[in-house]
Amino acid sequence: MARTKIKDILLREETGYETTVKGWVRSFRNNQFIALNDGSCMNNLQVVIDLNTDSTLVRMITPGAAVAITGTVLPSQGKGQKVELKASEVTLLGACNPEEYPLQLKNRPSLEYLREIAHLRFRTNTFGAVFRVRHSLAFAIHKFFNDRGFVYLHTPIVTASDAEGAGETFRVTTLPFDHPPRLEDGSVNFEEDFFGRSTNLTVSGQLEAELGAMAFSEVYTFGPTFRAENSNTARHLAEFWMIEPEVAFNDLKDNMDLAEAFIKYLIGYSLEHNREDLEFLAQRLLEEEKQKPQQERSEMGLIEKLEFVLNHQFERITYTEAIEILLQSPAYKKKKFQYDVKWGIDMQSEHERYLVEKHFKKPVIVTNYPAAIKAFYMRQDDDCAPGRETVAAMDILAPGIGEIVGGSQREERLERLEQRMKDMHIPVEEMYWYLDTRRFGTVPHAGFGLGFERIVQFVTGMTNIRDVIPFPRTPKNAAF
Repeated sequence: MARTKIKDILLREETGYETTVKGWVRSFRNNQFIALNDGSCMNNLQVVIDLNTDSTLVRMITPGAAVAITGTVLPSQGKGQKVELKASEVTLLGACNPEEYPLQLKNRPSLEYLREIAHLRFRTNTFGAVFRVRHSLAFAIHKFFNDRGFVYLHTPIVTASDAEGAGETFRVTTLPFDHPPRLEDGSVNFEEDFFGRSTNLTVSGQLEAELGAMAFSEVYTFGPTFRAENSNTARHLAEFWMIEPEVAFNDLKDNMDLAEAFIKYLIGYSLEHNREDLEFLAQRLLEEEKQKPQQERSEMGLIEKLEFVLNHQFERITYTEAIEILLQSPAYKKKKFQYDVKWGIDMQSEHERYLVEKHFKKPVIVTNYPAAIKAFYMRQDDDCAPGRETVAAMDILAPGIGEIVGGSQREERLERLEQRMKDMHIPVEEMYWYLDTRRFGTVPHAGFGLGFERIVQFVTGMTNIRDVIPFPRTPKNAAF
């Protein structure tokens, strides 16, 4: 008999028919009641087996074991579920030694411990919920852009450029590490490397996406990116996924409108399609909040927060206005900020979260940042005050995690862009292909990047970014 998913049985609520289910045992009590889960949904299916079932088989029905069960779906005699499966045939597919299995329900493992066994943590309720939400968000991303006529562009993972100019890249090479070929000056001769030049894993698909936008008008990328930043915070990964739309003829306002609509769409999609998972995660977060001091607890639950963001316009302020708010804040005056506040700084997470969580109490879009702290490709603002040159940049700040989106209107003026690149010591000759878009039919255009793990964090309420990606890659950690 063909397998039926537990989700379909629970949604159907019909009884009196025979079916087969396959999954993993979550618990087994009184040698009769199996809580079975196949990953299709949060809830388990209660299976009732005959008390006369072979004793050898019964001993093998332990948490973690895989079984196939055929039986009849009946109205449940117990509380907590509407239907249950009365088993007529039980087959052990895979045994699980309870003395060695690290996911015993009686010992609720910490998130830190579960990161050490990331190959098994999918089987827990928490990570089952997180990764079902992650799947839905990934699907919603493609649906959002496809419904609006965007072209999905696959940009390269191996590249010779560093889009951000930060230099924190992973090198890609086939040269021997112990004896690489060298030039007369002692430097490595990358002409003998596989690609004939120095290459690295990409930190962004944006520059290539801009090329696509100059032909298709509206494109987006969605793929893995890499940054060799030696950071062990709860906000950073060495391997992460980015969504980067680029739109020809858009200005900064258009860019903000698109980003706000995008975030709201993703939240709305999750609330519609993952309500059960989100309610579970909300309850988990509530229990976690109870362990904190009263003054550190969130004012809203997870579902409330998501619905609040969905139903309210994002606040829009300039960087200069943001700095003034911070300077006038009680937190600054009482020296509660760890980092200094003054015009020209790259705002830290504590500053961003103050604006969002304390001052406005909703997502905030900050625009027109100092040129000195932003990338070379951002459009330079006209009529800036001397010493306060700004660019048409935008960051969206979200409650709980700070920056979630970074973007800008791009500099479409060739002379301005070339000068900016020279000022920032970016090799103009090597970037000829990028500058060609400004030579041949240049137009105003804009785009942004949304860190996929950041939006998964925001929607699920998970506080550590390592808990929203299947196998986190961080300094000194590339397990599994």
